[in-house]
Amino acid sequence: MVPLVERDVRIAYSPCPNDTFVFHAWAHGLVPDAPGLDVTFADIDITNGMAERGELDVLKVSYAVLPWVLDEYALLPCGGALGRGCGPLVLTREPGVDLAGRTVAVPSERSTAYLLFRLWAADVVPGGVGKVVVLPFHEIMPAVRDGRVDAGLVIHEARFTYQEYGLHRLADMGEHWETTTGHPIPLGAIIAKRSLGEPMLRRLAASARASVRMAWASPEASRPYVQAHAQELDPSVASRHIDLYVNPFTEALGPEGYAAVEALLTRASAQNLVPPVPPEALRFP
Repeated sequence: MVPLVERDVRIAYSPCPNDTFVFHAWAHGLVPDAPGLDVTFADIDITNGMAERGELDVLKVSYAVLPWVLDEYALLPCGGALGRGCGPLVLTREPGVDLAGRTVAVPSERSTAYLLFRLWAADVVPGGVGKVVVLPFHEIMPAVRDGRVDAGLVIHEARFTYQEYGLHRLADMGEHWETTTGHPIPLGAIIAKRSLGEPMLRRLAASARASVRMAWASPEASRPYVQAHAQELDPSVASRHIDLYVNPFTEALGPEGYAAVEALLTRASAQNLVPPVPPEALRFP
């Protein structure tokens, strides 16, 4: 392997507006003293798989995949996505559907959305849901609309567009999480290979934080990059997406952010959804 000092950092993140907004300055060489980036665009389910296989130096992944990758990757304390009022939704074709024994489409079984859904279902669906099927994110709302599944778990911009499919919001996983725990919702994490060494990990974290701050300082600068990778989204929807998912937790997880992540993984482990994670495994070097 070519040493990192002799090549760009190999990074993968999604084409979603929040990621392109956050990484615009860094990806375009605008962050002083930051290493160059070799960017791969991939949806979160793909990057989760990359992390489990140990591919690339830095990845945007779901917090739900951390229990399987923390031996090889460190959680960076910035650049990711946590928040309030931004949780996944369960959508149905008719209002008030009882999901007991029903088929539900999800975008991944290694996602925070899935963990939040299962924790919600354990609390409010007596007997549990029926079959869970994994579909690509963009196929879930059409599948619900067309009656191929009874409900769908959706994330990101679907919060703003599901009415266009004639669908109804059955439940908000984020509302349930915040009500029952008081914590913000852990969504996407930035991880980097521990083998890069502590000095490089700290440099990567500093670069991500600087890129976030530059994005906030000059939001118009990133707009062409954001829209180039979100051509199917109206610019106003892209802006709402950014406003929802890029917040102070993106700049720094902080004690509140770490507590939220620990709570998610602890509760999911208690339901046998993920392996247990020692809290110290989450701490940044």
